[in-house]
Amino acid sequence: MAGIELGTPAGRLVIAAAVLGSGMALLDGTVVNVALVRIGAELDASLADLQWITNGYLLALASLILLGGSLGDRFGRRKVFVIGVVWFALASLACGLSQSAGQLIAARLLQGVGGALLTPGSLSIIQSVFRPEDRAKAIGAWSGLGGIAAATGPFVGGWLVEYASWRWAFLLNLPLAAVTVWIARTAVPETRDPSAPRQFDVAGAVLASLALALLTYALIQLEALGAATATTLVLLAVAAAVGFAVVEIRSRHPMVQPSLFASRQFTAANLMTMLVYAALGAVFFFLTLQLQTVLGYGPLLAGLATLPVTVLMLFLAAQGGEIATRIGPRVPMAVGPLVCAAGAALLTGVGAGDSYWTAVLPGISVFGLGLCILVAPLTATVLAAAPDRWAGIASGVNNAVARAGSLLAVAALPAAVGLSGADYQSAVAFDTGYGRAMWVCAALLTGGGVVSWLLIRNPNRTDETQPRTDVTELDKQAQRHTAPVGWSCAGSEGCPGQPAETE
Repeated sequence: MAGIELGTPAGRLVIAAAVLGSGMALLDGTVVNVALVRIGAELDASLADLQWITNGYLLALASLILLGGSLGDRFGRRKVFVIGVVWFALASLACGLSQSAGQLIAARLLQGVGGALLTPGSLSIIQSVFRPEDRAKAIGAWSGLGGIAAATGPFVGGWLVEYASWRWAFLLNLPLAAVTVWIARTAVPETRDPSAPRQFDVAGAVLASLALALLTYALIQLEALGAATATTLVLLAVAAAVGFAVVEIRSRHPMVQPSLFASRQFTAANLMTMLVYAALGAVFFFLTLQLQTVLGYGPLLAGLATLPVTVLMLFLAAQGGEIATRIGPRVPMAVGPLVCAAGAALLTGVGAGDSYWTAVLPGISVFGLGLCILVAPLTATVLAAAPDRWAGIASGVNNAVARAGSLLAVAALPAAVGLSGADYQSAVAFDTGYGRAMWVCAALLTGGGVVSWLLIRNPNRTDETQPRTDVTELDKQAQRHTAPVGWSCAGSEGCPGQPAETE
C-alpha cells in the first residue's frame, strides 16, 4: 500500500484519531495540576499524596514509554494504540471514582501504563500510514490541532474542576476514548515494523521502573521513612540503575541503545534535558499551587494563568528552530535555559495580593520565551547525534529523560524547601517554600544553560543531509504539541527513521 493522501476523508480520520488520542493525555496533564488543591481537600490528602498523584502517572510513563513503542512496532501500531486508549480510559474511570488518595494514586499509575502504550502510537501512526510526501504536512496538522487542545485545556479543565468536579476532568476521557477507538478501528490501517525484534527487553523495563520507583518513593516519603531507610532505598535504586545499564549493554535487543551515549553531543543534550525539564515540571507544580493557596485563585484562573506559555510556543517555537538552523544549536540551547531561569526568578516574587498582570504574567511570559528558544534545537540536536535508523529510539530516550526529570524534581523539591503534610493548605507555610523552590528551579535552568555552552557543539554544516533535516522538522512539529509538561517527541517510534510495513 502506497500510503494515505492527507486531503482525503481517510486522511482526515487518521489525523482525528491521533489528535483525539494524544489530546486525552494532554488534557489530563493540564487538569491534574489545577485540580490538586480540590483533590487534596476532598480526599484529605497530604502534600506527599499530591506529589504521588502527579508522579504516579509520570513514573509509569517514563519507565514504559520505550517498551510501548517497541510493542507497537512488533504487534501493530494501531492495535497497541487502541489498547492504550482503552486502558487509559478505564484508568481514568478509576480516577474519577476514587474515594481515597491511595485509590487515586493507584489509578494514576495505571493511567501511566496506558499513556505509555498510547503516546508513541499517536505520531507513529501518522508517520507510517501517510504518503511520504504528505507526512510533514500531516505532522503539521496534527501538531496544530494539538496546539488548539493545549490552548483550550486550561479553560476546559479549570472550568470542570471549579464548576463541576475534579472527577469530571477524568470522566471526560470516556467519551473521547470511545470516539477515538471507533475511528481508529474503522479508518486507520494497521502498520508494523517487519524488522522489529521478537524479543522484548523486559528485564531492562523492570529495572528502569524499579530504579525510578525506589528513588521517587525515598524522596517523597523521606520524612516518614527517616534518613536511614530513605538512604537504603536510594542505594537500592542506584543498584537497579546499574543493573539496567548492565542489561542494556549485554542485551541483543536493548530497550536503549548503549552506543547512543558514546556521542558526547547526545549525552550532553540529555543531561541538559534532565535539568531543564526537572525545573519545568517543578515550576508548573509549585506555581499552580501557589496561585490557589496563596493568591486565592480558583482552578479556572489558575489554569488560564499559564496559558501564555502555550500561546508563545504555538507562535514562536518554529522560529526558534529556524534560528538554530542558521547559527547552530549551541547558543540557543545555552541562552534558552538562561531566559527560562530569568522567568523563574521573576516568579519567585509572586505572593498574596499581587496582580496577575504585574506579578505572574511577566515571569510566565519570559519563561515561555525561553522554552521557544531551546525546545526545537534540543530535539534537533538529540536526533542529529543519532544514526538515522535510531532516530525514533533517540527521541524516545529524550522523552523518557524529560519525564524522569519532572518526576524526580516534583518528588524531591517539596521536602528540600521545607514543605510537608498539609502545608499546601497553609498560605504562610506554602509561600515560604514556594519562593525557595522557584530559586532552585532557576538554578537548575542555569545549570542546563552552562551544560549546553560547555558541551554542545555546532555540527559541521558540510555533513548535513536532507533526510536529517526532514527528521528534525517533523520532530519540531511534534514538540509544539506536547504542552505544557514535556515538549518533546512522542515516543520511541514517534519520529521518522524506522521502517514500516502497511497492511
